Amino acid sequence: MTRCSLLRLEGTALPFNLDVTLSCGQVFRWEKKGHWWIGAMRGKPVRVRQDGDRLFFSGAAEDEIVQYFDLDLDLEGVLAGFPDDPILCQAIEEARGLRIVKQPAWECAASYIVATFANIPGIRSRLRLLCERFGEEIAPGEFSFPSPEILAESPISEIRNCRVGYRDRFLSKTACIISETPGWEERIAALPYREARAELLTFPGVGKKVADCIQLFAFHRFEAVPVDVWIDRIIRTYYLEEGERYSYDQIADCARLVFGPCAGYAQEYLFAARNGIMEQKK
Repeated sequence: MTRCSLLRLEGTALPFNLDVTLSCGQVFRWEKKGHWWIGAMRGKPVRVRQDGDRLFFSGAAEDEIVQYFDLDLDLEGVLAGFPDDPILCQAIEEARGLRIVKQPAWECAASYIVATFANIPGIRSRLRLLCERFGEEIAPGEFSFPSPEILAESPISEIRNCRVGYRDRFLSKTACIISETPGWEERIAALPYREARAELLTFPGVGKKVADCIQLFAFHRFEAVPVDVWIDRIIRTYYLEEGERYSYDQIADCARLVFGPCAGYAQEYLFAARNGIMEQKK
């Protein structure tokens, strides 16, 4: 068995809840086996588990773990900066320690293109098939995420065989654009939120929600608020006038108005606690 490293969680690394972070729906390629979460980072197989304030891991360097889980972020400060709102406080209490991971931009973009109009098990299945078909086997039964160059060169029919449906052409075309555009990630990272979203919307298969997911989960633009059906329901139910029609941007702008510059973080806590939040309204 690979020797494990130990990272003691202290200072800004607390609070941290590995289970909530990896199971809340922001990432799709981590699987829990026993006490360990199994995944891949930078094309390497990685194992992580938490025991209180100790994080055990193998397959990655400590700085990679810190960066991926954003353990340098003062999460307590982010949470303290939210308004004293009973719904958000309930969500924070239920999911305390949830951190928004910093995903590789291409993997995040491709994952959310595949994720449109699909549930989490379906997304996991599609990504697993894509990785098995186009990635490299980095450990027995574990595969790296396929590069945009590989997908750009692959026949759409082979991508379709990974059960991605109509998203095959979107994934192929976006892979072509990204593989032919060196520095695309740095360019988007340098743009203000609205301009960066406009740039992402030029990629085939990227609508407003996918663009906001990429901004939040890959670029850590915490003002980005992905609005799925659950966030739409929560914002409409608790923060807007009933019976009115609201656009995607109006829902997201309402979240930013209520929760402030880190509204994307509030969104992720509300999503993680969505079932309990909506159940109490019945």
